[in-house]
Amino acid sequence: MASSALTSKSFLGSSRIDGASLSFDLRKSSLSSVQISLRSRIPKKLQINAAGSTFGTNFRVTTFGESHGGGVGCIIDGCPPRIPLSEADMQFDLDRRRPGQSRITTPRKETDTCKISSGVSEGLTTGTPIHVFVPNTDQRGLDYSEMSVAYRPSHADATYDMKYGVRSVQGGGRSSARETIGRVAAGGVAKKILKLYAGTEILAYVSQAHKVVLPEGVVDHESLTLDQIESNIARCPDPEYAEKMIAAIDAVRVKGDSVGGVVTCIVRNAPRNKAGNSTSTGQMINYNSVLVVFLDSHYTKLVELVEKAFQNKTKGLGSPVFDKLEAELAKAAMSLPATKGFEFGSGFAGTLLTGSEHNDEFYTDEHGRIRTRTNRSGGIQGGISNGEIINMRIAFKPTSTIGKKQHTVTRDKKETDLIARGRHDPCVVPRAVPMVEAMVALVLMDQLMAQYSQCYLLPINLELQEPLIAPRPEAANASV
Repeated sequence: MASSALTSKSFLGSSRIDGASLSFDLRKSSLSSVQISLRSRIPKKLQINAAGSTFGTNFRVTTFGESHGGGVGCIIDGCPPRIPLSEADMQFDLDRRRPGQSRITTPRKETDTCKISSGVSEGLTTGTPIHVFVPNTDQRGLDYSEMSVAYRPSHADATYDMKYGVRSVQGGGRSSARETIGRVAAGGVAKKILKLYAGTEILAYVSQAHKVVLPEGVVDHESLTLDQIESNIARCPDPEYAEKMIAAIDAVRVKGDSVGGVVTCIVRNAPRNKAGNSTSTGQMINYNSVLVVFLDSHYTKLVELVEKAFQNKTKGLGSPVFDKLEAELAKAAMSLPATKGFEFGSGFAGTLLTGSEHNDEFYTDEHGRIRTRTNRSGGIQGGISNGEIINMRIAFKPTSTIGKKQHTVTRDKKETDLIARGRHDPCVVPRAVPMVEAMVALVLMDQLMAQYSQCYLLPINLELQEPLIAPRPEAANASV
Protein backbone atom coordinates (compact mmCIF):
# COMPACT_ATOMS: atom_id res chain seq x y z
CA MET A 1 0.00 0.00 0.00
CA ALA A 2 2.82 2.38 0.84
CA SER A 3 4.42 1.69 -2.51
CA SER A 4 1.27 2.42 -4.47
CA ALA A 5 0.65 5.61 -2.47
CA LEU A 6 4.06 6.96 -3.38
CA THR A 7 3.79 6.04 -7.05
CA SER A 8 2.74 8.94 -9.25
CA LYS A 9 2.73 9.97 -12.87
CA SER A 10 5.15 12.58 -14.14
CA PHE A 11 3.87 16.07 -13.26
CA LEU A 12 5.09 19.23 -15.01
CA GLY A 13 8.16 17.44 -16.27
CA SER A 14 9.38 16.20 -12.87
CA SER A 15 11.13 12.84 -12.60
CA ARG A 16 9.19 9.71 -11.59
CA ILE A 17 9.21 8.72 -7.92
CA ASP A 18 8.03 5.28 -6.81
CA GLY A 19 8.22 3.21 -3.67
CA ALA A 20 10.68 0.64 -5.03
CA SER A 21 13.34 3.13 -6.06
CA LEU A 22 12.87 5.12 -2.85
CA SER A 23 13.27 2.02 -0.66
CA PHE A 24 16.37 0.92 -2.59
CA ASP A 25 18.01 4.32 -2.21
CA LEU A 26 17.28 4.53 1.51
CA ARG A 27 18.60 1.00 2.21
CA LYS A 28 21.91 1.85 0.56
CA SER A 29 22.30 5.22 2.23
CA SER A 30 22.84 6.17 5.81
CA LEU A 31 20.72 9.01 7.25
CA SER A 32 23.76 11.27 7.34
CA SER A 33 24.40 10.84 3.64
CA VAL A 34 20.85 11.29 2.34
CA GLN A 35 20.56 14.52 0.32
CA ILE A 36 17.23 16.18 -0.44
CA SER A 37 17.01 18.76 -3.19
CA LEU A 38 14.58 21.61 -2.48
CA ARG A 39 15.02 23.17 -5.90
CA SER A 40 11.63 23.66 -7.54
CA ARG A 41 10.96 21.70 -10.73
CA ILE A 42 7.91 23.76 -11.58
CA PRO A 43 8.53 25.83 -14.72
CA LYS A 44 9.07 29.50 -13.95
CA LYS A 45 6.07 30.57 -15.96
CA LEU A 46 3.83 28.50 -13.65
CA GLN A 47 5.33 29.79 -10.38
CA ILE A 48 3.39 32.39 -8.43
CA ASN A 49 4.87 35.51 -6.84
CA ALA A 50 3.12 35.52 -3.48
CA ALA A 51 5.09 38.23 -1.68
CA GLY A 52 2.04 40.51 -1.48
CA SER A 53 3.88 43.83 -1.18
CA THR A 54 3.04 45.22 -4.64
CA PHE A 55 -0.26 46.84 -5.63
CA GLY A 56 -1.49 47.89 -9.06
CA THR A 57 -0.97 46.89 -12.68
CA ASN A 58 -0.22 50.04 -14.66
CA PHE A 59 0.57 52.34 -11.74
CA ARG A 60 2.44 49.93 -9.47
CA VAL A 61 3.45 50.54 -5.88
CA THR A 62 5.72 48.34 -3.76
CA THR A 63 6.05 49.17 -0.07
CA PHE A 64 8.97 48.11 2.14
CA GLY A 65 10.27 48.35 5.70
CA GLU A 66 9.25 47.43 9.24
CA SER A 67 7.84 49.42 12.12
CA HIS A 68 11.08 49.46 14.13
CA GLY A 69 13.64 48.89 11.38
CA GLY A 70 15.75 51.55 9.73
CA GLY A 71 12.80 53.04 7.87
CA VAL A 72 9.88 52.49 5.54
CA GLY A 73 8.87 53.68 2.09
CA CYS A 74 7.81 52.71 -1.39
CA ILE A 75 8.83 52.34 -5.01
CA ILE A 76 6.36 53.75 -7.55
CA ASP A 77 6.67 52.21 -11.00
CA GLY A 78 4.70 53.27 -14.07
CA CYS A 79 4.26 56.91 -13.10
CA PRO A 80 3.88 59.03 -16.27
CA PRO A 81 6.82 61.30 -17.12
CA ARG A 82 6.91 65.11 -16.94
CA ILE A 83 4.60 65.37 -13.91
CA PRO A 84 5.66 68.18 -11.51
CA LEU A 85 6.55 66.39 -8.27
CA SER A 86 8.36 67.12 -5.03
CA GLU A 87 8.44 65.78 -1.47
CA ALA A 88 5.88 68.42 -0.51
CA ASP A 89 3.24 66.68 -2.65
CA MET A 90 3.58 63.61 -0.41
CA GLN A 91 4.41 65.29 2.89
CA PHE A 92 0.98 66.87 3.36
CA ASP A 93 -0.78 63.51 3.61
CA LEU A 94 2.13 61.94 5.52
CA ASP A 95 1.67 64.65 8.14
CA ARG A 96 -2.02 63.74 8.37
CA ARG A 97 -1.06 60.07 8.84
CA ARG A 98 1.88 60.48 11.23
CA PRO A 99 1.72 59.43 14.89
CA GLY A 100 1.75 61.82 17.84
CA GLN A 101 -0.50 64.44 16.25
CA SER A 102 -3.11 64.51 19.04
CA ARG A 103 -4.04 62.93 22.37
CA ILE A 104 -6.34 60.41 20.65
CA THR A 105 -3.50 58.94 18.55
CA THR A 106 -0.38 57.00 19.49
CA PRO A 107 2.15 59.20 21.37
CA ARG A 108 5.06 57.89 19.25
CA LYS A 109 6.94 60.93 17.93
CA GLU A 110 7.89 60.67 14.27
CA THR A 111 8.17 63.52 11.77
CA ASP A 112 7.73 61.04 8.90
CA THR A 113 9.80 63.28 6.64
CA CYS A 114 10.04 61.72 3.18
CA LYS A 115 12.90 61.83 0.70
CA ILE A 116 12.67 61.13 -3.05
CA SER A 117 15.91 59.52 -4.24
CA SER A 118 15.07 58.52 -7.83
CA GLY A 119 12.54 59.00 -10.63
CA VAL A 120 12.42 62.82 -10.40
CA SER A 121 14.75 65.24 -12.16
CA GLU A 122 14.57 69.02 -11.93
CA GLY A 123 11.12 68.83 -10.38
CA LEU A 124 9.60 66.53 -13.03
CA THR A 125 9.00 62.79 -13.03
CA THR A 126 11.17 60.94 -15.52
CA GLY A 127 8.92 57.92 -16.08
CA THR A 128 11.34 55.67 -14.21
CA PRO A 129 10.75 54.12 -10.75
CA ILE A 130 10.31 56.68 -7.97
CA HIS A 131 11.96 55.69 -4.67
CA VAL A 132 10.58 57.30 -1.50
CA PHE A 133 12.14 56.71 1.92
CA VAL A 134 11.03 57.72 5.43
CA PRO A 135 13.44 56.94 8.31
CA ASN A 136 12.28 55.61 11.68
CA THR A 137 13.61 57.95 14.38
CA ASP A 138 11.65 57.11 17.56
CA GLN A 139 12.15 53.38 18.01
CA ARG A 140 11.61 51.50 21.26
CA GLY A 141 12.14 47.88 20.41
CA LEU A 142 12.40 46.85 24.08
CA ASP A 143 8.71 47.73 24.52
CA TYR A 144 7.97 44.54 22.62
CA SER A 145 10.02 42.10 24.73
CA GLU A 146 6.89 40.42 26.12
CA MET A 147 5.42 40.08 22.62
CA SER A 148 8.52 38.16 21.51
CA VAL A 149 7.29 35.16 23.50
CA ALA A 150 3.51 35.76 23.77
CA TYR A 151 1.00 36.49 21.01
CA ARG A 152 -1.21 39.56 21.17
CA PRO A 153 -4.89 38.54 20.88
CA SER A 154 -6.40 39.45 17.46
CA HIS A 155 -3.00 40.61 16.18
CA ALA A 156 -1.01 39.14 13.28
CA ASP A 157 1.68 37.83 15.66
CA ALA A 158 0.42 34.24 15.68
CA THR A 159 -0.52 33.94 12.01
CA TYR A 160 2.85 35.37 10.88
CA ASP A 161 4.68 32.77 12.97
CA MET A 162 2.45 29.98 11.68
CA LYS A 163 2.96 31.00 8.05
CA TYR A 164 6.64 32.02 7.93
CA GLY A 165 8.15 30.37 11.02
CA VAL A 166 9.72 33.72 11.89
CA ARG A 167 8.52 37.28 12.39
CA SER A 168 9.71 40.77 13.19
CA VAL A 169 8.76 41.08 16.85
CA GLN A 170 9.29 44.82 17.33
CA GLY A 171 6.08 46.65 16.50
CA GLY A 172 4.65 43.81 14.44
CA GLY A 173 6.98 44.31 11.48
CA ARG A 174 5.05 44.43 8.20
CA SER A 175 1.71 44.06 9.99
CA SER A 176 2.24 47.45 11.62
CA ALA A 177 0.26 50.43 10.37
CA ARG A 178 3.64 52.06 9.80
CA GLU A 179 3.79 50.09 6.55
CA THR A 180 1.07 52.40 5.23
CA ILE A 181 3.56 55.27 4.95
CA GLY A 182 4.55 53.93 1.54
CA ARG A 183 0.91 53.74 0.48
CA VAL A 184 0.18 57.30 1.59
CA ALA A 185 3.28 58.66 -0.17
CA ALA A 186 2.32 56.91 -3.42
CA GLY A 187 -1.29 57.99 -2.96
CA GLY A 188 -0.12 61.60 -2.82
CA VAL A 189 1.38 61.20 -6.30
CA ALA A 190 -1.78 59.56 -7.63
CA LYS A 191 -4.02 62.24 -6.10
CA LYS A 192 -1.98 64.99 -7.74
CA ILE A 193 -2.14 63.39 -11.19
CA LEU A 194 -5.88 62.71 -10.86
CA LYS A 195 -6.51 66.29 -9.76
CA LEU A 196 -4.42 67.86 -12.54
CA TYR A 197 -5.57 65.72 -15.44
CA ALA A 198 -9.08 64.66 -14.50
CA GLY A 199 -10.20 67.16 -11.86
CA THR A 200 -10.83 64.26 -9.47
CA GLU A 201 -11.15 64.96 -5.73
CA ILE A 202 -10.87 62.23 -3.09
CA LEU A 203 -12.02 63.04 0.45
CA ALA A 204 -12.41 60.73 3.44
CA TYR A 205 -13.69 61.47 6.93
CA VAL A 206 -14.64 59.71 10.16
CA SER A 207 -18.34 58.88 10.22
CA GLN A 208 -18.32 56.66 13.30
CA ALA A 209 -16.18 56.25 16.42
CA HIS A 210 -17.30 53.41 18.67
CA LYS A 211 -21.03 53.98 19.25
CA VAL A 212 -21.09 57.60 18.05
CA VAL A 213 -22.53 57.46 14.54
CA LEU A 214 -22.77 60.47 12.23
CA PRO A 215 -26.35 60.43 10.87
CA GLU A 216 -26.90 59.97 7.13
CA GLY A 217 -27.28 63.29 5.32
CA VAL A 218 -25.53 65.48 7.89
CA VAL A 219 -22.52 65.86 5.57
CA ASP A 220 -23.18 67.36 2.12
CA HIS A 221 -20.90 65.42 -0.20
CA GLU A 222 -21.33 67.99 -2.96
CA SER A 223 -19.82 70.82 -0.88
CA LEU A 224 -17.60 68.92 1.59
CA THR A 225 -14.12 70.44 1.92
CA LEU A 226 -10.78 69.26 3.26
CA ASP A 227 -10.77 72.18 5.73
CA GLN A 228 -14.00 70.88 7.28
CA ILE A 229 -12.47 67.45 7.77
CA GLU A 230 -9.21 68.78 9.19
CA SER A 231 -10.92 71.25 11.56
CA ASN A 232 -10.74 68.81 14.50
CA ILE A 233 -8.62 65.90 15.73
CA ALA A 234 -11.39 63.37 15.09
CA ARG A 235 -11.49 64.27 11.39
CA CYS A 236 -15.28 64.41 11.46
CA PRO A 237 -16.63 67.34 9.39
CA ASP A 238 -19.52 67.96 11.81
CA PRO A 239 -18.25 69.82 14.93
CA GLU A 240 -20.99 68.54 17.23
CA TYR A 241 -20.42 64.87 16.44
CA ALA A 242 -16.66 65.38 16.37
CA GLU A 243 -16.74 66.35 20.05
CA LYS A 244 -18.83 63.28 20.87
CA MET A 245 -16.35 61.05 19.05
CA ILE A 246 -13.36 62.58 20.84
CA ALA A 247 -15.09 62.03 24.20
CA ALA A 248 -15.81 58.39 23.32
CA ILE A 249 -12.17 57.75 22.38
CA ASP A 250 -10.88 59.57 25.48
CA ALA A 251 -13.10 57.42 27.71
CA VAL A 252 -11.39 54.19 26.64
CA ARG A 253 -7.92 55.72 26.19
CA VAL A 254 -7.51 56.48 29.89
CA LYS A 255 -8.45 52.87 30.69
CA GLY A 256 -5.80 51.41 28.39
CA ASP A 257 -8.46 50.10 26.01
CA SER A 258 -9.41 50.83 22.39
CA VAL A 259 -12.40 51.27 20.08
CA GLY A 260 -13.07 50.99 16.36
CA GLY A 261 -14.98 53.09 13.87
CA VAL A 262 -15.91 53.79 10.27
CA VAL A 263 -14.28 55.95 7.59
CA THR A 264 -16.46 57.25 4.75
CA CYS A 265 -14.72 58.10 1.47
CA ILE A 266 -16.13 59.98 -1.51
CA VAL A 267 -14.78 60.64 -5.00
CA ARG A 268 -15.99 63.71 -6.86
CA ASN A 269 -15.59 64.04 -10.61
CA ALA A 270 -14.23 60.55 -11.14
CA PRO A 271 -12.91 61.17 -14.61
CA ARG A 272 -15.56 63.15 -16.48
CA ASN A 273 -15.64 66.44 -18.39
CA LYS A 274 -17.02 69.31 -16.32
CA ALA A 275 -17.83 71.40 -19.41
CA GLY A 276 -20.17 69.06 -21.27
CA ASN A 277 -19.73 67.05 -24.44
CA SER A 278 -17.80 69.67 -26.40
CA THR A 279 -14.10 70.33 -26.08
CA SER A 280 -13.37 73.14 -23.63
CA THR A 281 -12.37 76.46 -25.17
CA GLY A 282 -9.70 76.67 -22.49
CA GLN A 283 -8.01 73.51 -23.70
CA MET A 284 -4.45 74.12 -24.82
CA ILE A 285 -2.35 71.50 -26.58
CA ASN A 286 1.34 72.07 -27.22
CA TYR A 287 1.81 70.87 -30.78
CA ASN A 288 5.24 72.46 -31.30
CA SER A 289 7.17 69.56 -29.83
CA VAL A 290 5.60 67.09 -32.25
CA LEU A 291 5.44 69.33 -35.32
CA VAL A 292 9.15 69.78 -35.75
CA VAL A 293 9.40 66.58 -37.77
CA PHE A 294 6.44 67.38 -39.99
CA LEU A 295 6.12 69.62 -43.01
CA ASP A 296 3.78 72.62 -42.76
CA SER A 297 1.38 70.91 -45.19
CA HIS A 298 0.71 68.23 -42.59
CA TYR A 299 -0.17 70.67 -39.80
CA THR A 300 -3.96 70.55 -40.15
CA LYS A 301 -4.08 66.79 -40.34
CA LEU A 302 -1.79 66.42 -37.33
CA VAL A 303 -3.92 68.82 -35.27
CA GLU A 304 -6.99 66.74 -36.05
CA LEU A 305 -5.23 63.54 -35.01
CA VAL A 306 -3.99 64.99 -31.72
CA GLU A 307 -7.39 66.49 -30.90
CA LYS A 308 -9.02 63.13 -31.62
CA ALA A 309 -6.52 61.45 -29.30
CA PHE A 310 -7.38 63.84 -26.47
CA GLN A 311 -11.07 63.18 -27.03
CA ASN A 312 -10.49 59.49 -26.37
CA LYS A 313 -10.36 60.14 -22.62
CA THR A 314 -13.76 58.79 -21.64
CA LYS A 315 -15.27 59.11 -18.20
CA GLY A 316 -16.12 55.52 -17.21
CA LEU A 317 -13.46 53.74 -15.13
CA GLY A 318 -13.58 50.06 -14.30
CA SER A 319 -14.78 47.10 -16.31
CA PRO A 320 -17.37 44.32 -16.10
CA VAL A 321 -17.03 40.93 -14.39
CA PHE A 322 -13.84 40.37 -12.33
CA ASP A 323 -12.30 43.86 -12.44
CA LYS A 324 -15.35 45.87 -11.41
CA LEU A 325 -14.35 49.23 -9.99
CA GLU A 326 -16.09 48.62 -6.65
CA ALA A 327 -14.37 45.24 -6.39
CA GLU A 328 -10.98 46.87 -6.93
CA LEU A 329 -11.81 49.54 -4.34
CA ALA A 330 -12.93 46.88 -1.87
CA LYS A 331 -9.67 44.97 -2.22
CA ALA A 332 -7.64 48.15 -1.81
CA ALA A 333 -9.54 49.29 1.28
CA MET A 334 -9.56 45.86 2.89
CA SER A 335 -5.80 45.54 2.45
CA LEU A 336 -5.35 48.29 5.06
CA PRO A 337 -4.51 47.18 8.61
CA ALA A 338 -7.44 46.67 11.03
CA THR A 339 -10.15 46.75 8.33
CA LYS A 340 -13.11 44.46 8.95
CA GLY A 341 -15.89 45.64 6.65
CA PHE A 342 -16.64 47.42 3.37
CA GLU A 343 -19.89 48.95 2.12
CA PHE A 344 -20.51 50.60 -1.20
CA GLY A 345 -23.36 52.94 -2.12
CA SER A 346 -26.50 51.86 -0.27
CA GLY A 347 -24.58 48.92 1.17
CA PHE A 348 -26.40 46.47 3.42
CA ALA A 349 -29.19 48.99 4.00
CA GLY A 350 -30.13 48.59 0.34
CA THR A 351 -31.30 45.06 1.06
CA LEU A 352 -34.23 46.50 3.02
CA LEU A 353 -35.58 48.35 -0.05
CA THR A 354 -37.60 47.16 -3.01
CA GLY A 355 -36.29 47.53 -6.54
CA SER A 356 -38.58 50.50 -7.22
CA GLU A 357 -37.28 52.19 -4.06
CA HIS A 358 -33.62 51.40 -4.68
CA ASN A 359 -33.25 52.09 -8.43
CA ASP A 360 -31.52 55.33 -9.44
CA GLU A 361 -33.73 56.87 -12.12
CA PHE A 362 -32.04 58.58 -15.07
CA TYR A 363 -32.56 62.09 -16.40
CA THR A 364 -30.75 64.50 -18.74
CA ASP A 365 -29.18 67.59 -17.12
CA GLU A 366 -28.76 71.10 -18.57
CA HIS A 367 -25.43 70.11 -20.17
CA GLY A 368 -26.97 67.17 -22.02
CA ARG A 369 -25.42 64.58 -19.74
CA ILE A 370 -27.21 61.46 -18.54
CA ARG A 371 -27.41 61.67 -14.74
CA THR A 372 -29.16 59.82 -11.90
CA ARG A 373 -31.62 61.57 -9.55
CA THR A 374 -30.45 59.47 -6.59
CA ASN A 375 -27.14 57.75 -5.97
CA ARG A 376 -27.82 54.47 -4.21
CA SER A 377 -25.50 52.83 -6.73
CA GLY A 378 -22.65 54.77 -5.16
CA GLY A 379 -21.43 56.22 -8.45
CA ILE A 380 -20.73 52.84 -10.05
CA GLN A 381 -23.05 50.65 -12.10
CA GLY A 382 -22.06 47.35 -13.71
CA GLY A 383 -18.53 47.82 -12.38
CA ILE A 384 -18.06 51.11 -14.29
CA SER A 385 -18.17 54.64 -12.84
CA ASN A 386 -21.20 56.62 -14.07
CA GLY A 387 -20.01 60.15 -13.27
CA GLU A 388 -21.90 60.53 -9.98
CA ILE A 389 -20.12 60.84 -6.64
CA ILE A 390 -18.48 57.57 -5.67
CA ASN A 391 -19.01 56.75 -2.00
CA MET A 392 -17.94 53.91 0.26
CA ARG A 393 -17.56 53.09 3.95
CA ILE A 394 -14.76 51.10 5.58
CA ALA A 395 -15.04 49.61 9.08
CA PHE A 396 -11.96 49.44 11.33
CA LYS A 397 -11.76 47.18 14.35
CA PRO A 398 -10.51 48.34 17.79
CA THR A 399 -6.72 48.41 18.01
CA SER A 400 -5.60 44.93 19.13
CA THR A 401 -2.58 46.08 21.19
CA ILE A 402 -4.01 47.43 24.46
CA GLY A 403 -2.78 48.07 27.98
CA LYS A 404 -5.30 45.80 29.69
CA LYS A 405 -4.50 42.26 30.81
CA GLN A 406 -5.51 39.63 28.24
CA HIS A 407 -5.29 35.85 28.17
CA THR A 408 -3.08 34.40 25.44
CA VAL A 409 -0.47 31.73 24.67
CA THR A 410 3.30 31.80 24.21
CA ARG A 411 5.21 30.68 21.12
CA ASP A 412 5.81 27.32 22.83
CA LYS A 413 2.00 26.97 23.32
CA LYS A 414 1.81 27.69 27.06
CA GLU A 415 -1.15 29.71 28.32
CA THR A 416 -0.31 33.01 29.97
CA ASP A 417 -1.50 36.57 30.59
CA LEU A 418 -0.21 39.56 28.65
CA ILE A 419 -0.21 43.29 29.35
CA ALA A 420 1.12 44.86 26.17
CA ARG A 421 3.52 47.77 26.39
CA GLY A 422 4.34 50.19 23.61
CA ARG A 423 2.60 53.20 22.11
CA HIS A 424 -0.60 52.54 20.22
CA ASP A 425 -3.71 54.32 18.95
CA PRO A 426 -6.80 54.06 21.16
CA CYS A 427 -8.75 54.40 17.89
CA VAL A 428 -7.20 54.07 14.44
CA VAL A 429 -9.87 55.83 12.37
CA PRO A 430 -8.64 59.47 12.60
CA ARG A 431 -5.23 58.45 11.19
CA ALA A 432 -6.83 55.98 8.77
CA VAL A 433 -8.48 58.83 6.81
CA PRO A 434 -5.43 59.64 4.61
CA MET A 435 -4.72 55.92 4.26
CA VAL A 436 -8.16 55.29 2.77
CA GLU A 437 -7.80 58.29 0.45
CA ALA A 438 -4.43 56.96 -0.73
CA MET A 439 -5.71 53.47 -1.56
CA VAL A 440 -8.71 54.88 -3.44
CA ALA A 441 -6.36 57.18 -5.39
CA LEU A 442 -4.09 54.26 -6.32
CA VAL A 443 -7.07 52.30 -7.68
CA LEU A 444 -8.39 55.24 -9.72
CA MET A 445 -4.94 56.07 -11.09
CA ASP A 446 -4.39 52.47 -12.14
CA GLN A 447 -7.85 52.34 -13.73
CA LEU A 448 -7.34 55.66 -15.54
CA MET A 449 -4.13 54.36 -17.12
CA ALA A 450 -5.90 51.11 -18.06
CA GLN A 451 -8.64 53.20 -19.68
CA TYR A 452 -6.04 54.98 -21.81
CA SER A 453 -4.40 51.73 -22.89
CA GLN A 454 -7.71 50.10 -23.84
CA CYS A 455 -9.69 53.00 -25.30
CA TYR A 456 -7.09 55.47 -26.57
CA LEU A 457 -6.68 54.15 -30.12
CA LEU A 458 -10.23 54.46 -31.47
CA PRO A 459 -12.48 57.55 -31.71
CA ILE A 460 -15.16 57.82 -29.06
CA ASN A 461 -18.90 57.83 -29.68
CA LEU A 462 -19.66 61.49 -28.97
CA GLU A 463 -23.36 60.76 -28.58
CA LEU A 464 -22.72 58.59 -25.53
CA GLN A 465 -19.19 59.32 -24.32
CA GLU A 466 -17.52 62.45 -22.99
CA PRO A 467 -13.94 63.63 -23.48
CA LEU A 468 -11.92 64.94 -20.57
CA ILE A 469 -10.53 68.44 -20.48
CA ALA A 470 -6.86 68.42 -21.42
CA PRO A 471 -4.62 70.09 -18.80
CA ARG A 472 -4.39 73.87 -19.00
CA PRO A 473 -0.90 75.40 -19.21
CA GLU A 474 -1.15 76.88 -15.71
CA ALA A 475 -1.92 73.42 -14.27
CA ALA A 476 1.63 72.27 -14.93
CA ASN A 477 2.93 73.88 -11.74
CA ALA A 478 -0.21 73.48 -9.66
CA SER A 479 -0.11 71.72 -6.30
CA VAL A 480 -2.85 69.70 -4.71
